[in-house]
Amino acid sequence: MIEQTLTDLARATKAAAQELAILPGEARDQAIEAIALALEAAVPEILSANAADCEAAQAEGISASLYARLKLDETKLLGEIAGVRDVGRLSDPVGRFQIHRELDTGLIMQRVTCPVGVLGVIFEARPDAVIQISALAVKSGNGAILKGGREAVRSCRAIVAAVRAGLAGTAVQPDAIQLLTTREETLALLGLDEYVDLVIPRGANSFVRFVQENTHIPVLGHAAGMCHLYVDAAADMTKAVSIAVDAKVQYPAACNAIETLLVHRDVDARFLPEAAAALRAAGVVLKGDDKTRMVLATAGIVDVEPATEDDWRTEYGALVLSIRMVDSIEAAIAHIGTYGSHHTDAIVTEDPVSAELFLSRVDSAGVFHNCSTRFSDGFRYGFGAEVGISTQKLPPRGPVGLEGLVTYKYVIRGDGQVVASYSGSEARPFTHRDL
Repeated sequence: MIEQTLTDLARATKAAAQELAILPGEARDQAIEAIALALEAAVPEILSANAADCEAAQAEGISASLYARLKLDETKLLGEIAGVRDVGRLSDPVGRFQIHRELDTGLIMQRVTCPVGVLGVIFEARPDAVIQISALAVKSGNGAILKGGREAVRSCRAIVAAVRAGLAGTAVQPDAIQLLTTREETLALLGLDEYVDLVIPRGANSFVRFVQENTHIPVLGHAAGMCHLYVDAAADMTKAVSIAVDAKVQYPAACNAIETLLVHRDVDARFLPEAAAALRAAGVVLKGDDKTRMVLATAGIVDVEPATEDDWRTEYGALVLSIRMVDSIEAAIAHIGTYGSHHTDAIVTEDPVSAELFLSRVDSAGVFHNCSTRFSDGFRYGFGAEVGISTQKLPPRGPVGLEGLVTYKYVIRGDGQVVASYSGSEARPFTHRDL
């Protein structure tokens, strides 16, 4: 019964997405503004639903990191609505010519961008993701079937109801945006390769792997956010402390917050005591290898827990940070290569040679110099919003905004040409002239 009902829903989404794909950019932008207006009108209902979700989640003992992602306040919600309008102001990603080439006189080839089709987006908590994904889907001409975590079901329902109400008065069919609410529907969704063109899971690494192993639909994987900050021998100490605190404390539940701090042995005595004091003042629990704990104990900081092998692989998503001392930049790069998740890693250094070595050798979607890993974000990159962050090698990689939600097709316009004319002993030559 679930499979049949979901098949009908997916079929309706596919039909709506096919109509959406051929709408002009102006019509899609009008729909995005209508979404923003409907969300503004529904702010009280959304906040009330979110308060109920938060109360229920706390009663069930939700983790601090998931609760941080779940909770919406008016400031955050209005910021998300402003983000919807930011998406509307971005350039239209559909119908762009990537290649415009004459193959021969009167035979013209174009590679033109087009929507992917229907997106299946599965995520934990984070009801704000519904707002971002809905805006990005409409702007890029895609339909979307959304499945949030059970802890956010009331919030997601209220948001999707507002989004669909906004679309009802536009050229975009409301069926382009759908919501699932049960685990059984999630499992059934993974089997709908006839209707769903791309699955985007947002959650723990184990969850992403589960999705990849249980569907034939292409998966845009966002693995764990094992992010690192390396403080080099040539680091400016003031910058290093400030960046370390921001990268851990500003929003510890985010996937772009650091989980491990790597410190060159030549600056340990200058950097570690000041950094540890600032981090502890912000409520961070510190774990360290033997060398780190020895340096901090000498400075009178004795409550640093021993770091184990598992700590180097743990995405805490909370105010916990592991610290390791390294003998060289090569050792730092090797640690990141062994324990990292190819998300975002940063170096603090005033040595341009070291900076370039780190930026070129660290194989992550984001590699930063002298700034916080928290900048790894679609909004901060100017994408308006993101559907997630991809840590896979093939594009799209990193924060996935509009450009990651379109593919392309090859269009050739001719005037009766046939391939036989271009083969054999008297073959007609191609001109292959870019226009």
